[in-house]
Amino acid sequence: MRTFLIASALALTAVGLSGSSNAQEKQPSLANPASVRWSLIFGSMNAPEKQAVIPSITVVGSDHVSAKPDMAEIQVGVNTQAPTAAAALKENNEAMEKLFRTLAAKGIAEKDRQTSNFNVSPRYRNPKPGEEQSQIVGYQVSNTVHVKVRELSALGGILDELVSAGANQVHGVNFTVAEPQQLLDVARRKAVINARHKAELYAQAENIKVGRVLLIEEATPHLPRPLAADGMMARAAAVPIATGEMDFHASITVTYEIAR
Repeated sequence: MRTFLIASALALTAVGLSGSSNAQEKQPSLANPASVRWSLIFGSMNAPEKQAVIPSITVVGSDHVSAKPDMAEIQVGVNTQAPTAAAALKENNEAMEKLFRTLAAKGIAEKDRQTSNFNVSPRYRNPKPGEEQSQIVGYQVSNTVHVKVRELSALGGILDELVSAGANQVHGVNFTVAEPQQLLDVARRKAVINARHKAELYAQAENIKVGRVLLIEEATPHLPRPLAADGMMARAAAVPIATGEMDFHASITVTYEIAR
């Protein structure tokens, strides 16, 4: 009798397991308490943690610094024409060698001289009535060098001597600053002070206190464009030089914590 009861219990257990298996196939997994428990655990692990909101104030600080240019950049060269390309090139080479000797004599280092353009091109005559194509009547050679003049007080004399040495092309006389990063750093420091001033101003108006800095973001620094001098004026002897001033701007966005 006892053996029969044990066998019946095992059979009922097997049937129950089979039934629960079939029920699981038909019922959602949430019907199983264990499944519910594991779902809650994994769900809590995957849920993003809520971060505490820090009371803050965000302002834009900006400022600039002005400085006089300490360097000039010029484009100077020679343009020659001749019936043949070889003749035009020979004449141009001789003139450029004289120009380079003049630059060296005025103390312009080799690192501050760089060829920026060299071109050999034919010269055409407009077609006469009855002619189908323009005729080549000669050749033109142009050679231009980019020069940095680090002593502005010598710029007028250098331009005068270059023209006297045969330079017939003077373009883009620009004034700039040799080391702009130092000036930008000064503008950045002033921008930080400006941002703090704005934050304190708003905080006083709202009767709150400005705390620590949470974030600083810098906008792209504004570099001034080189100041251009008149090209025709640069060809004149004893050139008067007026360099003016250049402005270097900095702008930042700062977020401060509101102190408790």
